[in-house]
Amino acid sequence: MPQHPTHPFLTFAQRLIDWHAAQQRELPWRAAPAGQRDAYAVWVSEIMAQQTRIATVVDYFARWMARFSTLESLAAAEQQEVLKLWEGLGYYSRARNLHRAAQMVMEEYGGEIPSSRTELLKLPGIGAYTAGAILSLAYGQAEPILDGNVKRVLARLWDIDRSIDETETTNELWRLAGEIVRAGPQGQAGEVNEGLMELGGLVCTPQNPRCLLCPLAAFCQSAQKGSQSQRPVRTPRKRTPHYQVAAAVIWEDAPGRGRLLIAQRPQKGMLGGLWEFPGGKQETEDADLPATLRREIREELEVEIAVGAPITTVQHAYTHFSITLHAFHARIVSGTPQSIGCDDWHWTTLDEIEKWPFPVTDQKIIAALREPDTQERSPHRKG
Repeated sequence: MPQHPTHPFLTFAQRLIDWHAAQQRELPWRAAPAGQRDAYAVWVSEIMAQQTRIATVVDYFARWMARFSTLESLAAAEQQEVLKLWEGLGYYSRARNLHRAAQMVMEEYGGEIPSSRTELLKLPGIGAYTAGAILSLAYGQAEPILDGNVKRVLARLWDIDRSIDETETTNELWRLAGEIVRAGPQGQAGEVNEGLMELGGLVCTPQNPRCLLCPLAAFCQSAQKGSQSQRPVRTPRKRTPHYQVAAAVIWEDAPGRGRLLIAQRPQKGMLGGLWEFPGGKQETEDADLPATLRREIREELEVEIAVGAPITTVQHAYTHFSITLHAFHARIVSGTPQSIGCDDWHWTTLDEIEKWPFPVTDQKIIAALREPDTQERSPHRKG
């Protein structure tokens, strides 16, 4: 890591505090001053904001706090209710970890969220960033944070020309963030950290940063060199793989009549604990989708199905891959469903299906099932 000139960290901290006081957005989790906030509300908001737009988080946070106003109420809830309230927000391991961590805080810490970094890091779903946010925003401790916004601000301030994805660079960014927050006035670490995050969100944006409005522009090496658009440096990403996936809407009677079968995904896998229309990935490009679906259902539920008409096709991108999901009407021709490749299964109806938490892709299948012409296309429909 190249050496960078020493900067007046105290000036950085004070300018961030002053700028943040004047420019911060009004958000529901900012009801109290930084450093004096409810640790539970800070925790929930920071977990929700991970890899999610703030505008999206606002409504979810409001609904969450209306239902789980205290850590105790969250810990006492059933996981399915927690996942249902999180439905659509994505990255569902965040909800599962938050739920389990709340239970651990009740069991091991008497319901008091730890004010120690060491203890916070023992809780599932809490890493260095979330710990720093809780400690500074709720407890006023001079602990740094480092999210995507802060990384970008620091990489531009010091014109760092190495990839921020490298461990050595990340460690340097943590050091710089720590220098800034520790230089601020005692008890105002939350304002410093939130100022850094807000600066990255509103001014030092990924594209077309608004340098003329930046309170730190006079110290920014990238602004002085004109290299803002080249910072931060990122390691080129590998090509994202794409998969064809088939899902079966298995009807007990006929499409649109009677009940349909849903399966619960294993807890430890992707989208763990959510419910879905069972199916799986096409193994080879030339594989027949109905044949793929019959094989997957046999392995997951130990039944044989007849695959009927297509229902809808859904395109969806995850963090590391994307899919095209093909949904088909189906019915069981032999066997009784067993939980072989899933945690559980149930017969339900379209009227009752809303009580189960589903991934976005399956929600789109449900929406398609509610369209009148969807059921009319099936060769299995009676009457």
